[in-house]
Amino acid sequence: MQPGRRTVCGVLTEALSTCVRRPVALTVAGRTDAGVHATGQVAHVDLPAETELGDRLVRRLARLLPTDVRVRAVTEVPAEFDARFAALRRHYRYRVAVGPHGAEPLRARDTVSWPYGADPAAMNAAAEGLLGEHDFAAYCRHREGATTIRELQRLVWAPVPGEDGVLAAEVSADAFCHSMVRSLVGALLAVGRGQRPVDWPAGLLRRAERASDVAVAPAHGLTLTGVDYPPDAELAARATITRRVRLPAHIAPRPPAR
Repeated sequence: MQPGRRTVCGVLTEALSTCVRRPVALTVAGRTDAGVHATGQVAHVDLPAETELGDRLVRRLARLLPTDVRVRAVTEVPAEFDARFAALRRHYRYRVAVGPHGAEPLRARDTVSWPYGADPAAMNAAAEGLLGEHDFAAYCRHREGATTIRELQRLVWAPVPGEDGVLAAEVSADAFCHSMVRSLVGALLAVGRGQRPVDWPAGLLRRAERASDVAVAPAHGLTLTGVDYPPDAELAARATITRRVRLPAHIAPRPPAR
């Protein structure tokens, strides 16, 4: 929630508070930049014991929420569940139309027009050098006290089946810092267009601060598609691990995660 601004968290908190007739506080798996979509966001909230969950609450929320916010399911979770800190990884998808005509009108809301063409083979070769645990300071907006060390587990570009001229990047990591995915996409699009060499994105990892020569890709092409969690018995341990702040000295050389 942000004072004076309309947010997904804000409107959902308001709707839930109306349903249970008392204030509630929502904890979400991850923030998304303004304009970014989410089809797989996860949140947890403490509700009164008498609250009816399942489809009944989903229907009540559907009546209260605006048309651009939906809750697909509500379920009870163990007390150790934490939507943010218990998460193992987050998954994002970035859609870009690389044909000369740009994005189709019905997909213009979640697909960026990039009418310059792109070489997915070059982009995937460049992405290989970004996989693994690194300090992604060059790709993140600075936030006081926040670490920029992340483990990038997947970054693959492929044509979208049935959509001519549309590419999608599937991106997964244990967590992402502010604007990280959009910056990675911007760097790889520069490679795909032939403006930068294949080794340029990985070379930026040597920088200790944000790289001003990386263009941040538009927000609307990005969607949070899923969040993974461990089995119930491992939730508390995972939350403890996630809360530890990672420092550059902790990074040990190892092969990229797959």
